Amino acid sequence: MTHDSSAPGADAHFFAILSRMRYIDRWALMRNSRPDTLAEHSLEVAMVAHALCVIGNVRYGRSLDAERAALLGIYHDAPEIITGDLPTPVKYYSSRITDAYHEVEDAAKQSLLDSLPADLRPAYEGILSPQAASDDDAYLLRLVKAADKISALVKCIEEAGSGNVEFRSAEASTRAMVEEMADELPEVRDFVDEFLPSYGATLDELL
Repeated sequence: MTHDSSAPGADAHFFAILSRMRYIDRWALMRNSRPDTLAEHSLEVAMVAHALCVIGNVRYGRSLDAERAALLGIYHDAPEIITGDLPTPVKYYSSRITDAYHEVEDAAKQSLLDSLPADLRPAYEGILSPQAASDDDAYLLRLVKAADKISALVKCIEEAGSGNVEFRSAEASTRAMVEEMADELPEVRDFVDEFLPSYGATLDELL
């Protein structure tokens, strides 16, 4: 995607581009019982990341910025508006493909930043490409990553609940990743033990 600085409003397309999250489908290699869009996934990651930080602050005496975690969750996959959702087996098939994807992802982030007025770009650069400036920031980013994996596991659970066996192996591998994170991050363990079992239940059962 190129940036034409001569076009009217060319440096103010950012939010119109973000609005297209709802058109990006995830899990492209899988037969889905219902589509899972980038917009839906990003909202769920934001909510779970916020919850993980709240758990950490309330139960484990941390001083995590839950609101920033939610914000990072909203934007964590924003480059996929441009790149699309590259399936995990393809993304990590080889180091060459992984490195090439990261280059494309970095270019997509820059395209997004270029669609902002110049004076706003620094604020959003810290959201699209967050850097851990402290131990607390580094921990927060780990929780956002965990929220991403939890959201993926929720998708697998919901597909299995609808009778779709297509996600069987994806659920097993994703659950293993979440469990590994839960062994290292007590907030993730609490969420998995207390909240994850409710996913896949009917509304009548939940209420």
